[in-house]
Amino acid sequence: MAPEKPDKSKNARAWSALTPALSEWILDAVATMGFDRMTPVQASTIPLFMGYKDVVVEAVTGSGKTLAFLIPVIERLLRLDEPIKKHHVGAIIVSPTRELASQIHSVLLSLLQFHAPSAAALRPPEQDSDSSEPRPTFSSSTLKIVPQLLLGGTTTPAQDLSAFLKTSPNVLIATPGRLLELLSSPHVHCPQSSFEVLVMDEADRLLDLGFKDDLQKILQRLPKQRRTGLFSASVSEAVSELVRVGLRNPVRIAVRVKSASGALDKKTPASLQMTYLLAPPSHKIPSIAKLLSTVTPVPQRAIIFLSTCAGVDYFQHVLPALLTTHTIVPLHGKHPPNVREKNFRRFTESVSPTLLLTTDVAARGLDIPAVDLVIQIDPPSDPKTFIHRCGRAGRAGRRGLAVTFLTPGTHEEDYVPFLSVRQTPVVPLTSPSIQISDAEAAEATKTMRAILLDDRAIHDKAQRAFVSWVQSYSKHTASSIFRVKELDWREQADAWGLLRLPKMPELKGWEGDKKLGLDIDWNEYKYKDTVREKRRREEEQKYLEELANPEAKEEQANKKRKSGRENAWSEQKEAKETREKRREKRHKKLDAKRKEKMTDEERRDDDKLKQMISVVREQTKKIEDDDEEWNGFDD
Repeated sequence: MAPEKPDKSKNARAWSALTPALSEWILDAVATMGFDRMTPVQASTIPLFMGYKDVVVEAVTGSGKTLAFLIPVIERLLRLDEPIKKHHVGAIIVSPTRELASQIHSVLLSLLQFHAPSAAALRPPEQDSDSSEPRPTFSSSTLKIVPQLLLGGTTTPAQDLSAFLKTSPNVLIATPGRLLELLSSPHVHCPQSSFEVLVMDEADRLLDLGFKDDLQKILQRLPKQRRTGLFSASVSEAVSELVRVGLRNPVRIAVRVKSASGALDKKTPASLQMTYLLAPPSHKIPSIAKLLSTVTPVPQRAIIFLSTCAGVDYFQHVLPALLTTHTIVPLHGKHPPNVREKNFRRFTESVSPTLLLTTDVAARGLDIPAVDLVIQIDPPSDPKTFIHRCGRAGRAGRRGLAVTFLTPGTHEEDYVPFLSVRQTPVVPLTSPSIQISDAEAAEATKTMRAILLDDRAIHDKAQRAFVSWVQSYSKHTASSIFRVKELDWREQADAWGLLRLPKMPELKGWEGDKKLGLDIDWNEYKYKDTVREKRRREEEQKYLEELANPEAKEEQANKKRKSGRENAWSEQKEAKETREKRREKRHKKLDAKRKEKMTDEERRDDDKLKQMISVVREQTKKIEDDDEEWNGFDD
């Protein structure tokens, strides 16, 4: 049953400029969904995109870009003279991340519930048996929108193709890799006679993440006579790439927010307050705890950004004991797709105060409702990333607070003018006032160390997390601001609750106590997992027996030298990455030479074979992911 028509008096006034161009049911949808006013980006973009213009849209986060391209896509497809043929595609929307693609798909489905033919086509068969109302029927000539979501890791390419052939969608919403795999099938058609619109959401991010090659291959499979739209909160630095992604005389739309001076130069919503807090490393976690408990009203949803996945894996175990006012939900890009989806949904659907502990995987494009507070423990060097992180709060006119932690007495304080020069001003956090004593910081460190001492597995996570953080810090592009040489290693160890400092090249010149003055019997320090503890003891016993034999000891030392195991963790990791890059480069070179000698038919057969191999690998990887133990958030 179609939703009841709402009172559109307010909506009609707000959308009056576009009313002649929009269908009645679209106005019903936006009114019922709560969009009772049209944003500047929607007012500027929808008429152009519904016409025959390519557009490049730059607007602050939370300004309504998703509706600005979904509404024109829907309207253009529903105004065709005849329905799109079976297995033909009319529009494609490309997103850099699974979460953003899922969000766009969800918004589109919500809109289509107001279009009776589309809603009937999308109605699950099992809903017919549960409902007393019969399924509405429409003739084959009735225009309707049928979308399909394509995400790598959740389904195999073969399953996606099977779903495509079964439902014959005319709109694809996808990440680049999985979209390219589907378009490579001879059963999927995008001819000029049916294809209308290509949208690239978070366009600069698509280029930054290395999807350039995939995008070029996708564009080669699409007709040149089409409408193309690039949408992002910051596309200025990607302008040089626009020609490569196939725009034809695009109209550029840039929507700015007035700053306090009245100038249209602000890149974040006016309702978002961006601040910084100077705090020693060991004071940061206690400051977050006090911030969460003193901000009024208490943030229903808050986000903490860390620089590495390993950091998320570690802090998810220690923060629940320190941030007791909120439930902790971890999310990063190395989680299996099913875990990412589960944890993201848990955060967005939470009814109690919840905190998302994440990396930049959640920094772009996601419209998470009711995010009141964003905290950046590790500031990014790229002002665009800084804006996108902060922009998770203060969306659609809602008040939001973003707090970035900086270490006083170091060059990190220069980050404030660094952002100001790049038109991203931040101010000191004054309300609420956060003051942490040394005793409070010491108590937080003691709590974290108690958690580590309870399970050696968490200590291992802490060591890996700290090494990855130091690597990230040392590779910061703003190296004149974030200097590894200025790090207070003892202070950092207390901030992370470490039991000892790991072996790292960055510590070679440091003369401090790497054991941190802690008296720990490492032989009796156990894993909670009995199987893992048994394996550790067996390996330890074997190692002691080998060392008791001088010849075995020398042989063991030689093996270590040859394998590079005596090197620091970070050096071993970098050496492994270098070897993998060389191997991949060598394989690509050999493959290119091999293909030069092939005929066109042989190349097609080779591509088919590779696609089959890729399907098998995807299935194998999914099985391995399902079997792998996950120590993340449990229901």
